[in-house]
Amino acid sequence: MTGLRSRLKDRRAHWLFRFECDGQSYTGGIGRFEDGRIAEVFINGTKVGTAAETNAQDAAIVASLALQHGCPLETIQHALARSGGSAGPLATLLRRVENETA
Repeated sequence: MTGLRSRLKDRRAHWLFRFECDGQSYTGGIGRFEDGRIAEVFINGTKVGTAAETNAQDAAIVASLALQHGCPLETIQHALARSGGSAGPLATLLRRVENETA
């Protein structure tokens, strides 16, 4: 990790993914650095204003800040991994993005 935040272009491509987690529907967005690495994550729930949506949005913000400060995506994914198969919205979205871009 560098500690310095990598600046993103003001205009950049953004990919949207619809997914479900724990019976809730979400829309996730992914922005990338110019080299293709994931740089930012957005998550919105269909049940606006709920604790589930707020928690998902907060997780996405923290992940985005970590990525822009040099934390490898793999480190975030490893930290989110759960034994027993249960995963929150951020881990579910990152797994879906990984599966679709592999």
